Amino acid sequence: MHLGHDVYVWLAVGALVVVTVLTRSFFLLPDSEPKLPAWLWRGLRHAPVAALLAMVVPEVFLSHGHLLGDWRDSRLFAVGAALAYYAVRRTDPTGTILVGTGTLMVLRLGFGWA
Repeated sequence: MHLGHDVYVWLAVGALVVVTVLTRSFFLLPDSEPKLPAWLWRGLRHAPVAALLAMVVPEVFLSHGHLLGDWRDSRLFAVGAALAYYAVRRTDPTGTILVGTGTLMVLRLGFGWA
């Protein structure tokens, strides 16, 4: 019996869904919190920030796998504007994102910076 290509694709997608749900719900299934050492709990508090930095920093300071060759890159000024806003308003992460994104768009679309 010959199964169509679409059947194999849907079986693969279904298997990926099952694996994803099981691995992501692994920590939600137990009735009580896992017993982890205090140092690990303290370290896990910083995991979201570390993951975000791991994604953002290369995008800001690298271009095609190499360090930026020019200081007049719109990304640097957008990060600077976002950091300045964050220094003033520490409780407003949405504003920080909007200021950084707005600065990036103005410099790229308005002034044609790279």
